[in-house]
Amino acid sequence: MSQEKDDKKKDVRSNTIKTGKYLTFSLADEEYGIGILKVKEIIGMMPITSVPRTTDFVKGVINLRGKVIPVLDLRIKFEMESVPYTERTCIIVVEIEADAVTVLTGIVVDSVSEVLNIKADDIEKTPAFGAKVQHDYILGMAKTEGGVKILLNIDKVLSSKEIDNIKGAA
Repeated sequence: MSQEKDDKKKDVRSNTIKTGKYLTFSLADEEYGIGILKVKEIIGMMPITSVPRTTDFVKGVINLRGKVIPVLDLRIKFEMESVPYTERTCIIVVEIEADAVTVLTGIVVDSVSEVLNIKADDIEKTPAFGAKVQHDYILGMAKTEGGVKILLNIDKVLSSKEIDNIKGAA
């Protein structure tokens, strides 16, 4: 009985953490959300300086007001088809925390949609996709009027090795 109470407390705590404002954006035909507290700014596309010998999804670096920031393309990271950038394509600058280090990183998305306030009741657990599919970077699935938005844990989208590579690129 005690185990059941502990599980319920964990679920409540988990949903409380997930509740809040999310910046939503699109990649291909899917909608995603990132906790607004992780977002530092949204900028239009700008020249990206490529860095040799980085992984495919690392597009390079940008100079943003004197700071060199690595930029990665989420389409490529999520193994989606690469498409040419449009006037709606933009870079979301996010704060990624890993191993007690915070790294400012730009992520290229197809377009930014809106900021949504998502309540715990509207967030479902991530469905099980099988043992071989790792999905710890997904916080949950938000039910909205327009369908479902995939809520990302941006701190877990990249592995610690990938973060080390990105820090090296910057």
